[in-house]
Amino acid sequence: MSSRWTTGSTPRNGPDSSSGPPDMARRITVQEAAERTRNGGSALLVDVREADEWQAGHVPWAVHLPLSALGGPLPPDVAGRPLVLVCRSGNRSRQAAELLVAQGIEAVDVMDGMIEWARAGLPLVDVG
Repeated sequence: MSSRWTTGSTPRNGPDSSSGPPDMARRITVQEAAERTRNGGSALLVDVREADEWQAGHVPWAVHLPLSALGGPLPPDVAGRPLVLVCRSGNRSRQAAELLVAQGIEAVDVMDGMIEWARAGLPLVDVG
């Protein structure tokens, strides 16, 4: 992975932590992510995993935009909206959120990612 995706930021104290560098994205729980994004919620859920992971199962209302595609401008259906980013475990979504926050985009990431989403029994679509 390219070094442009690493931030060297200090770990946060939890989902409600407001301390830390200004380019550090806030982290939220899967329950908060579902609440913010389902049924036309205030934010858009963006899955930053690769295509094979997306096809193995994803959130029905999520938009697929792999981390590897975040180097350029955001697609029109994503741009201008608050974003909630998710991946398998929370590592890539954290990198993506920090990258977007550094660009002035409102973004948070989901702690523990799709592993926790599935564990919590939240909705999933199995494409494959």
